[in-house]
Amino acid sequence: MKKIITTFAALALIISVSSCRETTDKTKDAMENAADDASEAIDKAEEAAGEAVDKATDAAEEAIENATDAAEKAVDSATNTAEKAVDAVKQDLTGNK
Repeated sequence: MKKIITTFAALALIISVSSCRETTDKTKDAMENAADDASEAIDKAEEAAGEAVDKATDAAEEAIENATDAAEKAVDSATNTAEKAVDAVKQDLTGNK
C-alpha cells in the first residue's frame, strides 16, 4: 500500500513539474511574441513619423515658394505703379501730356 501511495505521489510530482515547465515555456513564447509585436509597432511608428515629416517639409517648401512668388509679383506691381507715378509727375512738371 505504501508503494502505491508513494508511486502516486511521485507521479503527481512529475506531472506538476512538467506542467510548470509547459507554463514557463508558454509564458516565454508569449513574451517573445509581444516583444516582436512591439518592435514591429515601433518600426511602423518611426516610418509613419518619417513620412509625416517629409510631407510637412514638402508643404513648407511649397508655401515658401508661393510666398516668394507672391512677394515678387507685389514688388513688380509696386515698381510699375511707382514708375507710372514718376512718369506722370515728370509730364506734369514738363507740361507734356
